[in-house]
Formats: sequence, C-alpha cells, structure tokens
Amino acid sequence: MFLGQYLLWPPFWMVLVFMPLWAVLLVLGPVPGQSVSRQFTASLKSRISVQPPWTNYFSGDTATLSCHKPAFLPYQIKWYRGDRLLSHNTNTFQVKESGSFKCQADNLPPSKSVHLDFSNAQLILQAPFEVFERDSVVLKCQEKKRTSRSNITFYRNGQHLPHQGTEYHIQNADLQHNGDYHCKNRYASSNKVKIQVQELFPRPVLLARPSQPTDGSPVNLICDTQLSPQKSNVQLKFCFLKDDLISRQVCSQDPEYHIPAIRKEDSTSYICKAGTYDIWKTSRPFQIPVQIPVSHPGLTLRMPRTQAVVGDTVELHCEALTGSPPIQYQFYHENVNLGNSSALSGGGASFNLFLTEEHSGNYFCEASNVAGAQQSKAVSINVIVPVSRPVLTLRAPKAQVVVGDVVELLCEALSGSPPILYQFYYENITLGNSSAPFGGGAFFNFSVTREHSGNYSCEANNRLWAQQSDKVTLFVTGLTGDRSGSVAAGLTGVLLSIVVLAAGALLFHCWLSRKAGRMPASDPTRRPSDSAPQEPTYSNVSGWVELQPVYSNVNSLGGDVVYSEVRWCTKERPYAVASVPMVPENKGSPVIYTEVKVACTSASKPNCQPPQ
Repeated sequence: MFLGQYLLWPPFWMVLVFMPLWAVLLVLGPVPGQSVSRQFTASLKSRISVQPPWTNYFSGDTATLSCHKPAFLPYQIKWYRGDRLLSHNTNTFQVKESGSFKCQADNLPPSKSVHLDFSNAQLILQAPFEVFERDSVVLKCQEKKRTSRSNITFYRNGQHLPHQGTEYHIQNADLQHNGDYHCKNRYASSNKVKIQVQELFPRPVLLARPSQPTDGSPVNLICDTQLSPQKSNVQLKFCFLKDDLISRQVCSQDPEYHIPAIRKEDSTSYICKAGTYDIWKTSRPFQIPVQIPVSHPGLTLRMPRTQAVVGDTVELHCEALTGSPPIQYQFYHENVNLGNSSALSGGGASFNLFLTEEHSGNYFCEASNVAGAQQSKAVSINVIVPVSRPVLTLRAPKAQVVVGDVVELLCEALSGSPPILYQFYYENITLGNSSAPFGGGAFFNFSVTREHSGNYSCEANNRLWAQQSDKVTLFVTGLTGDRSGSVAAGLTGVLLSIVVLAAGALLFHCWLSRKAGRMPASDPTRRPSDSAPQEPTYSNVSGWVELQPVYSNVNSLGGDVVYSEVRWCTKERPYAVASVPMVPENKGSPVIYTEVKVACTSASKPNCQPPQ
C-alpha cells in the first residue's frame, strides 16, 4: 500500500494532522517490500545553517541562523542558546552575540550546535561552519580597517601556504586538508580556525533481508549508508554488483535491490556502490548464505542383532539428506526428548541407547537448521526380555502317585517376553508342548503307568532365548487305585486263611505230641510230622489279629509275590514262638510278605533251643 492510499482514508488523515512525525512513521511504517533508507531518516532531523556562512565575525556584525525541517511538518521551531530556550518561534533567528546555538523543528531531534564568535580583533579568519569531502572551500582573512592594502599570508599547522590576495581556496576538499588555519598581515595575526573535512556519507554496508534466506525465497539487498544532515539535498545513486557484474537493475536512486527467488547457486559475492557526482564508495564483498531447508530425516536403528534385547546398546541414527549445515538433531521416545546431537558439516548424527524393558515403543527424530525443522517417521522398537529359567511343578491328587492317577505338569518362567513356548520332557523324550501367548506358565496332563517313574523337565522358549528347568523325579507305585485295593484285600484274605490253617494244624499236632509223650531226641531221622504234636506258645501277640499278615509295596523283579515262612518245632522244643512280622524295604513294586515262626528242630537248625 502506498502512502497516498493511507492518506485517502479521511479519519486516518485527521489523526495524522495532530501526531508528531516520529509517531506518523511508526503508524505508517515503510512501504511494503522496501525499507526506510537511512538517507530518508537523515532528512528527518533538524538542520541549522548560517548566513553569511562563517563562524567568526567582527563586533557589530549580524549573522542569520536558519532552521530547516521537512516541508510537510507543522510550523513549530524552538531555538536554544546553550541549554536555555529562547523566545523566538520562527525558522530564522538573527544573532549579534557570541555563543553556541541550535534549533529544534517540531518534535525532531535538535540540530547540531554551531558556535559563533563576534570579535573586537583587528584581523579575523573566516571559515565555513562545516566542510565536506569534495567541497570547494574559501577561507577569508578580514581586516577591520580595510583602507590599508597590507600583504596577507595563510598558514596551516604553522606552515606557510602559497596564495594571492585575502582569500585561500581549497578545491575538492579531502582529509589532507584537515588542520588549524590562520592568517597574518603586517600588523596582526588572526584567530585559528580548525578545518575538519567530513564525509559526505560513510562507506556503504551491503545487507540482506532476511540475512539467511532459504532456497527459493525472496531476498532484498540493501546498500546502507547515510548522508550528513547538512547535505540532505544531495541525491545518492546505488548500484548492485554480483561477481563484479552490475545487476539488471544497473544503478538507481533506490538503495534496495529485490531478488524474487534466490537459489543455492546464488550464494556468491555481492557488492554495492553508493555515490554522487565524482564521489563513489564501494561496500565490502558480501556472500549471501542461502540455506537449503532440511529435508525430512530418516531414522534407522543399528542393533547387534535383528531383535532388540534387554541389555543391548541400540544406535539411533538420524539423517537429513539435504539441508544447510549446521544441522541439529533431536531424538524422541514417545514424545520424550532423549537427547540431541549436532552435525556441524552436514550429514547425520547418532544417539546410543542402553535398552531396558521400558524402552519398547515408538521413536522419531527431528532435524533442524536456521531454515526450519522437519520430523522423521516413527520407528517402533519391541524390546524382548529373555525368558528366565523355568520352574517345573508336579501336581498329583495325593502324596503317593499310583498307576492310573492323572498328574499335571506346570512349567512357568517368571520373566520373559511373550509368547512363550513350553516343552515337556520325560527322560529327555518329548511328551508334548503348550504355548503361553501372553506370558505366564503352561500345563501338561497325563495318566500315569508303571513306566512313568523317572525324571521330568521342561523348557521355556520365547524365540530369543531357551531355558531348561531342573529335573523333578516321579515315583509311581502299585496298580491303579481300585485294583490295588481289591487285590490287596484278596491277598490278605488268602494269607489269613493260610495262617489260620497253619495255626490249627500246629495246635492239633502239639496236642497229639503231648498225649503220646516226647519223641526221643536220639532219633534224628524222624521227621517233624511223625513226632507227637506239641501245643504252640505265642509271645508278643496280644490277640488273634496279630497273626494277620503285614504287607507292603516293594520293588520286586518277579511282580506280585507272596512270601510265607513257616517254622516247625521239635519234640525237644514243644513250644513255638511267632515272630513279629518283618516288613521288607519298599522298593516301589507291590510285594506282600508274611512270616510265621513255629518251634524249630535240630534237624532244621542245629542251634535251635526249645523254650524252658
């Protein structure tokens, strides 16, 4: 929008009328696409001038001071002598007394002070208030009494200057003309005047806005310099050069050069020139740092194996294929910042992570440079926990496992990532398997036979690690629960019958022996059955029930076996003693033992002694 378009808005114009200039500039701002040049800023200052253009006068002379302001500002001028405000409110002010004077137009900054000296001396040297480079300067040596025509000489820093007449002329003033000047005649020496040649404008500086543009973005080049307020009427021209070649715009009064879309290949040397007439000044070379924005980075995982495992070190590598360095990389786990790394010369960067079970989840990275930031796609990590050594537990319906019982094997690993596959073994022979898709343990059931006695183990495997349990031994005894009971009862009845019959026979035999008298001991050929029966005597037997057989399941190679031992008493020893039933060691196979002891004979056991 142009300034005229602002002014066409009536309410806005009415506001501007009553606003100071600096406020107007803040409201209006620069024209879009351009910046307010320092040259224009310099013109928005109060400026003072002197007529005649000297700083030294004779007493009684009059100097006229003028205060200059932009034409569109309201009419308001303030004059100061030193720091004291004077009553004059016009743009001109006549002075007849020595002092330092300055003016202020409206609310602009005050002008530069000018010191005027009104002297009673006989000889004065008059010089301009300010001298700028390339100015034509005239120094006048004035005598108070102008009737005499004495010779006038000029000096700079005490050195005689060749000249003719009462004036000394300097053409194209520059720094070599700086110094203290004075003049002399035959009778007197004048005051000293210090000449300080000022720059019309400083050496320009080439700027870019923005200072670090991105590839394809617009850029404004600014040739920045500033005219002296005393020379605000001078119009500068500006030229922009790329690689020492003048741009298409060549030279103009615009201190800016617009590039619609700068490219990476435009990152080259630029300069600008500012000048007027025969004064031209060149900026230092400036290279526009065109930034290529970072591309979307790629995140890759570098692991010691195909599957991430607790305890492994994973390297997260983030890399943007394009982008101006330096590039800053940020690493994230579920939006939590893990850390950062820089690539000062471009390329990628890495971040190392020691894995724990909590590190499962999504990861991404971010690449950024001065031109912007981009994020990568998310990458998931599933951290596998190796299975621990499983524990095998046997579950049976009762403490003693017998043939026909159903036994449950429970295998469980307390830690490990699911799914977990469990294998069950009997003496290293696979019984079967079961899976735990969500972790935990698994079961295996089977009905036992006598062949199932032995060692059992299990294995837990979660595709990463396999662990075996300790071995557990299973003892299977007897027949199935129903058969063993009936068989044992039947065998008990048969044995009891045998014992009753044997006891009856012994009682009857012993009774007959007592009736017939003792058998001579000298007849060793007589069998016990031929001798007279003796009535047996039982000890350690509290009742008939103690004659019942005692049985126990033991390990026997012959299977089910019934042992019975009967001892007969002789005539010399008519009494029999029933021994306490002996229970053989339980070896795991069903065996029934019974032992019945009667009176022994010398023929059967020579050392057998009948009871007294």
